[in-house]
Amino acid sequence: MRLLTRARLEATRAPRAKRAADFDRAVAEFFMRIALEEAAKGLGRTSPNPVVGAVLVKGGRIIARGYHKKAGTAHAEVVALEAAGSRARGADLYSTLEPCDHYGRTPPCSLAIIEAGVRRVFTGSSDPNPKVSGKGVARMRRAGVKVVTGVLQEEADKLNRPFFKSIRTGMPWVTLKAAATLDGKLATATGDSRWVTGEKAREWVHRLRDNVDVILVGANTVRHDDPKLTTRLPGGKGKDPLRVVVDSHLRLSPGYTVFTQKSPARTIIATLEDPEGRKAKRFLAQGVEVWQLRKKGDRVDLKALLRRLGKSGLNHVLVEGGAEMYGSFLREHLADELALFLAPKLLGRQGMSWAGDLGVKEMTQALSVKDLTFEQHGQDILLQALL
Repeated sequence: MRLLTRARLEATRAPRAKRAADFDRAVAEFFMRIALEEAAKGLGRTSPNPVVGAVLVKGGRIIARGYHKKAGTAHAEVVALEAAGSRARGADLYSTLEPCDHYGRTPPCSLAIIEAGVRRVFTGSSDPNPKVSGKGVARMRRAGVKVVTGVLQEEADKLNRPFFKSIRTGMPWVTLKAAATLDGKLATATGDSRWVTGEKAREWVHRLRDNVDVILVGANTVRHDDPKLTTRLPGGKGKDPLRVVVDSHLRLSPGYTVFTQKSPARTIIATLEDPEGRKAKRFLAQGVEVWQLRKKGDRVDLKALLRRLGKSGLNHVLVEGGAEMYGSFLREHLADELALFLAPKLLGRQGMSWAGDLGVKEMTQALSVKDLTFEQHGQDILLQALL
């Protein structure tokens, strides 16, 4: 998923519509963009729930804002309504996702909106959850609240791709992140890969880690790079995602950094080995979880692993290596998105290709990507695409 760039919206007054009762698309989009900025504050923290932002507007001015902080806490609309208090009566509410209409861990937002006396509601995305879809909008309209749907829907939908996929399929959204030279190599023939990209590219990766639920790597990446798989943002900010190491036959030593460092995040080894066996007990003694999964060939079935992560309420998985792991996800069509950094370097034929074996023998078999975009971060180019 592409990270949102924080908009420089210093003012809280939008362009005025000709008459207060008019629905002006430019005004609606102005305030919805601010709601999207609010929603983005919850990225990586709300699973299995979506990220949602809300803004209350009265007389052309923002009177309250809110975002969903984590599952089980108040939804964005209620946060904004509580901040506004009695001022919410007669106001307009902008929400990036249609308000819910069912009792879960919190009461329905649609009822709170009606009871607060909100005049109009503008929404971005429609919620694919059958418990929600269209029901909140219908209830509010029956109560006399004017509802306008689909405001900046494309932007709102992008923000919640992982949640939407989870609701529809039970599987998490999978982003492949790789760093390669201009000729597509992620390491030298000896396995040296520090550093392919520059500091600005690595900063971007840490912001991405802060926005996902899981980082997943293969055993070879741990063996060659000994990574921390933590989020390191300026000022010590950032959230460590859950770490998953796929080691089908438990050949790694428990002494690697990812298994020994202190972090609030859990660490899991996905394997074919018995979690009660001798090999597994070495990891269990260090607080590492051992998940025994079914096999595909002689390796862990990655689809089974993703399903288990999905059942655990984890919506977004970031795959960070290595070449065999990237190749497996691409061959099996298990990845949704690619974030590929290209550095201005060349390693030549003996370097290690980032994508691994894709089984392509003819150009007609080549995997295609969609919606390709480019960004520059320092000297490196970031290519992002849907798979």
